[in-house]
Amino acid sequence: MSASKHLLVIRLSAMGDVAMTVPVLSALEKQYPDLQITVLTKDFFKPIFSQLANVKVYVADIKGKHKGVLGLLKLYKELKTLKIDAVADLHNVLRSNILKCYFMLGGFPFEQIEKGRAEKKALTASENKVFKPLKTTHQRYADVFAALNLPLDLTNASFLPKRLLSEKTEKLFESEKGKLLGIAPFAAFEGKMYPLDLTEQVVSQLSPDNRVLLFGGGEKERKQLEAWEKHFPNTVSIVGKLTFSEELDLISNLDMMLAMDSGNAHLASIFGIPTVTLWGVTHPYAGFYPFGQDIENALLSDREKFPLIPTSVYGNKMPDGYSESMRTILPEDILRKINTILEK
Repeated sequence: MSASKHLLVIRLSAMGDVAMTVPVLSALEKQYPDLQITVLTKDFFKPIFSQLANVKVYVADIKGKHKGVLGLLKLYKELKTLKIDAVADLHNVLRSNILKCYFMLGGFPFEQIEKGRAEKKALTASENKVFKPLKTTHQRYADVFAALNLPLDLTNASFLPKRLLSEKTEKLFESEKGKLLGIAPFAAFEGKMYPLDLTEQVVSQLSPDNRVLLFGGGEKERKQLEAWEKHFPNTVSIVGKLTFSEELDLISNLDMMLAMDSGNAHLASIFGIPTVTLWGVTHPYAGFYPFGQDIENALLSDREKFPLIPTSVYGNKMPDGYSESMRTILPEDILRKINTILEK
């Protein structure tokens, strides 16, 4: 396809994977300034793309009018009216494969991400493990565009600029002194989550001299973070206090983020915020390391003691005894890494 056409990009979930499209799309914008891009995703994720000049979002209502095969047919017909020239599927799941059938029957060029399932299976195997770094997800996304005759140099990717804070958001801080630190202690699976008692030690050491913002979601997480907010000075839980767009505003203004192998790490990275990541039963070799981050900012569980790491790509497989793997990452090591970054 020529560089003056209209490209549909499909990435419906999850938050981290959606955020990882941003640096790739920023490189695409820079290399092909006449290219019109429409991202098909969930309504919740729209704010992630608001700073990309050539990108518009089309919302997939996959639990409502676009549910099921007939709903996806309706979605296809809606997308056709946008005068799409080609489709880049960065998701490659059942829904996008159904859409693929419709688009290909309609004569549209359609390329999909190659997820490298066999390589990832070998990397996470309990026997005959092949422990080596795999192609990054960002590069896998770029490969889809290359297959559509839009070769991409990811060194052209740029970080999103800092966003303005609303008055409502600024009122969260009682103090204007100290560095602005984000801590996102939760993850989708236990195998990716640093023990809360150790996280509390980190918060207790950082809070006296910095402004600590706690990120999370859900009722159980809210209660935990609010307990820390009450107990430690200069510490604020933002759960339930801001819209997602306002959370992004806040993340873009951080001096540093501490996160798990999770969505918040990727959200911070799209703004170029120095991000320390903690890795449990997953590993950066699987290709999900946050874009543009120094690999030295990844603190890993001890593979000599827990040699089956990574046990899975997503952290959903926990062999017996591996629930303790992240305790091999010491709070003092985390604090040392954070202070080194802040001193820079």
